[in-house]
Amino acid sequence: MADTSKNVENCEEDNSVTMLDVLQEANQLEEDANAVLGASDDGSCTYNKGYIRQALYACKTCCPNEQDLAGVCLACSFHCHEGHDFVELYTKRNFRCDCGNTKFGEKKCSLDPCKAVENKENKYNQNFKGVYCTCSRPYPDPEDTTDDEMLQCVICEDWYHSKHLGSPEEEIPEDDSFEEVICKDCMSKHDFLRNYAAKYSSSKTKKNSVNNKEDVDVTSPPSETCTMPEKPSTEKTGACFWIEGWRSLLCVCENCKKLYEEQQVSFLLDPTDSVQAYEEAGKVGSSESQYEKGMKALASLGHVQQVNAIEEYNNMKERLKEYLQKFAENKKVVREEDIKEFFSGMASNKKSKVIVPSFCR
Repeated sequence: MADTSKNVENCEEDNSVTMLDVLQEANQLEEDANAVLGASDDGSCTYNKGYIRQALYACKTCCPNEQDLAGVCLACSFHCHEGHDFVELYTKRNFRCDCGNTKFGEKKCSLDPCKAVENKENKYNQNFKGVYCTCSRPYPDPEDTTDDEMLQCVICEDWYHSKHLGSPEEEIPEDDSFEEVICKDCMSKHDFLRNYAAKYSSSKTKKNSVNNKEDVDVTSPPSETCTMPEKPSTEKTGACFWIEGWRSLLCVCENCKKLYEEQQVSFLLDPTDSVQAYEEAGKVGSSESQYEKGMKALASLGHVQQVNAIEEYNNMKERLKEYLQKFAENKKVVREEDIKEFFSGMASNKKSKVIVPSFCR
C-alpha cells in the first residue's frame, strides 16, 4: 500500500482530485446510506414486517393536511409516490407503513393493496410536517444560514439544533465522545434518567465508554437487586449526552422494568433498537466495503491509469450533477433504472483510451 500512496501523491500534482479522494467520498456515501436506509428493500413494502425501525418518508402531495400525518416506506416512496413532494424522516422505531390506508383517501398502495385502515401503534411528531427542534423550523432552514448540526433524541426521535438542547455550550461534548442524546424535555419527562446521567453522561466522562473499566462499573445488573444509582445531590438540566454502551448499564430489576413500561421506554433495554444497530444491519451480507474493494483495485493501477481514471471521474461527476438536477427541479424520485440509464449513456460515450476501474462506475 506504500507504493499506492506515492502514486496518489503524484496524482495530486496533476489533478485536484485523487483516486484516494474518490474512494473516501464513496466510503462516506456508503456509510450515509447505511445510516439512513439500513437493510431497507426498495422493491417490497415493509407492511407485512409489522412495526419495525425503518427509513420513512412523509408525502406532502398525498397528505397536504397537517392533521393527516402519515409515513411511507422506502419502496412505496419509489413505486407509489414517484414525483411527489416528500419529507425525509430518517428512521423511526416501531412504525408500520401507512401507504394506502385511510390517510390517503382513495389511493391504494400498488405494492400491497390489502392493508388495515390504520396503524394504531404508529406515533407521529412534528417531523412529519417537515419541521424540527424546539424552534419548529424546517431543515435546512432557508432563513438561518448558521452552521449548526442536528442531533436526534433517542426517545422522542425529534431532531434538535445543538444550540436549542438547553445545555451550556461548554457542556456539549465533541462528536466522537458520546453515543446518543436525550433532549431536555425527555430528560424531564423521564427524570429517573438523571440518576444515571450523573455517572454515564459524556459531559462528565469525556470520551468514555463502558469498556473503560477504570471509570465505569461494567458489572451486569442482577434482576433481583436494584442497581439504579442514587439521585444526585446537584441535579443538572438540559439535554444529556450519553457514553457508549450506557443502555447496558440500566437496571433490569422487576421494579425498574415496570417503571420503563409505565413510561413507555422499554425499548431502551432492546439491543436492536439503537440507530447504531440499525446501521449495522445495513452492512450485513457484504464481506467487503466498496472502499476496501476500491483500495485493492487502486493498488493495481499505474500512475498513468490513475490520472486517466481521475479525469473520467471528474467528467462523470459533472455530468451526473447535471442529470440529477433535472430530478430535483421536477421533484422526482431517482430510481435504480434512472441511474443505470445514466451510466449506460456514459459507457457509450466513453473515450476508448480512458481506463476506468469498475469501482468508479
